[in-house]
Amino acid sequence: MKFLLISMALLTGLISAGQTLSLAHAQEQAEKNYPAISRKSLIAQTAAISIENLQKGFLPQVSVSAQASYQSDVTQIPISLPGLNIQSPSKDQYRILTDISQLVYDGGITKAKKELQQLNAAAEQQKLELELYQVREKINQLFLGILLIDQQLKQVALLSEDIQTGINRVEAQLKNGTAFRSGLDLLKAELLKTGQRNIELTSARKGWIDALSLFMGEELPMGIKLLSPDSFDMAIPMNRPELKLFEQQSLFLNAQKKLVDAGLKPRASIFSQAGYARPGLNMLKNEFAFYYIAGLRWNWSFSNFYTRKKEKEQIEVNKKTIETQKQSFLLQSNAQLLQQQAEIDKFKKLIASDREIVELRHNVTMASKAQLENAVITANDYLLQVNAEDQARQIMIYHQIQLIQARVNYQTTLGGKF
Repeated sequence: MKFLLISMALLTGLISAGQTLSLAHAQEQAEKNYPAISRKSLIAQTAAISIENLQKGFLPQVSVSAQASYQSDVTQIPISLPGLNIQSPSKDQYRILTDISQLVYDGGITKAKKELQQLNAAAEQQKLELELYQVREKINQLFLGILLIDQQLKQVALLSEDIQTGINRVEAQLKNGTAFRSGLDLLKAELLKTGQRNIELTSARKGWIDALSLFMGEELPMGIKLLSPDSFDMAIPMNRPELKLFEQQSLFLNAQKKLVDAGLKPRASIFSQAGYARPGLNMLKNEFAFYYIAGLRWNWSFSNFYTRKKEKEQIEVNKKTIETQKQSFLLQSNAQLLQQQAEIDKFKKLIASDREIVELRHNVTMASKAQLENAVITANDYLLQVNAEDQARQIMIYHQIQLIQARVNYQTTLGGKF
């Protein structure tokens, strides 16, 4: 029995005196350790590569081509003059050509596409933030679960002390012949049950600590003490990742409209060609020659005008869909906040009542101790009062953790961190 009490005391001491862990640190480490966090840099790299490739559209475009051909007929000049011989081109012709083109103006298409890439990357980052938000919710569950177990372990230790006090007094009475052996056995059996409860809670705590360690990516000692969150800002504006995602999606659609408009504008470029061919530019000179051509190229495609109106209509429909999703999300979140605020108020009132009940039960237990010592009541009567106080304390502990959880949930629903 003494070994059991010492074990409980040691465990409580380890939890109280060991390394500490806050909810904010647990969330931060879990986010850093989350496998998907590496996607942040990958998303940024992908966007940078895509934008760099788009920018290269303004670099000179160079192409080289070669051609050899034979044709069934050539242009001939049917004129014969003394001393003048006009030679017809050969039917076999050859050409090597280098073409250099430099885009000068693309109607803003490249700029619009670069903006789309940036906004798409921002939207992907917000999707990742949404995943991390869900990770924070999981950490909250684990952290508060361990807090509840720690409080229950402390209560088990207090209950064991009360039972041991009863055992000591009944043993003294047994020596004096004023008590029965059955009363002592009853108390010892109850102490063993308390020890079993301690084993169950300790094992459960280890499992929760191991799960929290896995999420955080670091080994947490069993004796670590979790600090109860006591700083809650209920007045912060809603800052959920879903809202930022809706905003990024809306900006992306606006950029798509700009791209549609850019597709309606003309494109302009300068070009030059240099070649070596037979015949060259002079078709009447049937021999190999170098030549070049330089100029300004301008083109305007009108096919985009056919689809412009419908494309913009589709974009507007998509924007309205996103706005509808945003309003639905806000409605659900605000309703959830009202429910959570009601929970907070409820648990505050329950805890105030719990404190009064515990105080009254404690007074009854203290009176029972004196009555047991004076052999006024039996061990069974004393045990009933001890268990009643323990039950009252357990209920208060549960309500206290529920209040913390309600506050954590409220701040998490707002999108706040600890």
